Amino acid sequence: MDLIPPPAEATASADAIAERADACAAAPLLNCLLRELAEPQPAAYSSGSAGTDRPVYRLPGGDGGRLLRVRAGRRPAEPELYAAGAWHRLGHRQLVALAAEVLRAHTGLSHSELPAEMTASRDAVAALLAARARATPPAGAYLRSEQSLVTGHPHHPAPKARGRGPAAGWLPYAPEAHARFPLVLLGLREDALVEEGDTGALDALGTAPPGYRLLPAHPWQLDLAARELAPAFADGRLVRLGTTGFEAWPTAAVRTVYAPERDLCLKFSLDVRITNDIRRLWRHDLLKLRRTDEAAVRAFATDGGRAGRAPAVWLSDRGYRTASFAFEALAVLVRDGLEDRLPPGATPLLAAGLVEGFDGDPLAAAQDPAAWWEAYLAAVVPPALRAFADHGVVLEAHLQNTLVAVDADGMPVQALFRDAEGVKLLTDVERSAGWERLVYCLVVNHLWEVAAALAECHPGLDPWPAVRRELARHDLPEATALLTAPTLPGKTNLLLRWTGADGADARYLPLPNPLLRP
Repeated sequence: MDLIPPPAEATASADAIAERADACAAAPLLNCLLRELAEPQPAAYSSGSAGTDRPVYRLPGGDGGRLLRVRAGRRPAEPELYAAGAWHRLGHRQLVALAAEVLRAHTGLSHSELPAEMTASRDAVAALLAARARATPPAGAYLRSEQSLVTGHPHHPAPKARGRGPAAGWLPYAPEAHARFPLVLLGLREDALVEEGDTGALDALGTAPPGYRLLPAHPWQLDLAARELAPAFADGRLVRLGTTGFEAWPTAAVRTVYAPERDLCLKFSLDVRITNDIRRLWRHDLLKLRRTDEAAVRAFATDGGRAGRAPAVWLSDRGYRTASFAFEALAVLVRDGLEDRLPPGATPLLAAGLVEGFDGDPLAAAQDPAAWWEAYLAAVVPPALRAFADHGVVLEAHLQNTLVAVDADGMPVQALFRDAEGVKLLTDVERSAGWERLVYCLVVNHLWEVAAALAECHPGLDPWPAVRRELARHDLPEATALLTAPTLPGKTNLLLRWTGADGADARYLPLPNPLLRP
């Protein structure tokens, strides 16, 4: 059968999407290679017309290693490998093959799944870009920020992989595709109900039949867990009651949704690997949820903010509800909403969205970027340090767990932190380990990335003196020592995945400390 070629404009669009998908997927993989495995080479290696904007690195493997050069920046691009006396451009597929060879040489181990995940992540980006071109973004800046992460985690080899299923199975639930959907309402027989904490918001979603309680479910998770749940539907422990009368918008975490009509935030299980972990609400995490969440609530109860800044907010994970026979698969967690936690007229924005960029991003639009940055630091840094110093609470204050509220002029006025699952308590971990985790999450994962994005949008701005001044304000020995430490901890996501380490088992390597005075 003869195939009819698509119109020229459709071909160009498909080519443009493929090219952008390659670039979006290559950048975080290159960041991983450069951080975890590469050795920078002298400037003399950066020869030719490319000049010094293309630094050269030596990678493990072969006779004396391999030379790789890239276009420099917070999102490195255009990788080239030196071979047979010349530089050769690498496409994404070739970059994945190179990464696998380098990792085998460095670790002596093979990994059958990670290269496929890297490729799947690139293909997912292509599907997301095509879907975004057809979709209507949310009207509000908050949801636009949550749904902006097309590239995603800047130091993960496969940040957009969505499991093994075809794109048609997950695109309807993808925040990056501007998805929104009603939640499925189940009736759970009361003798199978398990819950802890405040779950009253779930009972307001509809009416359960006598002898049952309402249990909302993520429609994608119901598909994923269909075989596991089939016996419960067959014997009446579960019944389907329809769907919610409102739509929920998936946020950056994919399995967490927000329903603005109800100011309702819910977190579900998803039996899908996203970045390092299968995203279930694990039993062991749920059983310790009340303790960690209550510690965080106490830590923020006395936060007074700073002049011109509203008190910081902890978005409490109030409680969870699930079924005894499918404890993890059907778990749903109720989180504080936003509306009554914000200063009048303020808009919350996801910190990771500020780095990725979206329509209305105040970071790029800041008229006085130095003042904007000082306001940002004043909102974000003090509550995280006070929680650690005064309450022994280690926030997972990375880009995806931090919201920053801005006023009508786009100036930061408040920080909001979330996700008790990632909170650590100093009663459970060594103080040094807790501090290392906080420095990674708050400084390396968070402030470093926002600083780089700000400097990229506003050339000439040096963001680090302001960070030094902010840290120096706090009477905390660890913060003082951080100003002169030679290195900061960088998480090794590529090596973690390649060696099959548990996703929660963070391993760090030393990174040059940008806080040191030049």
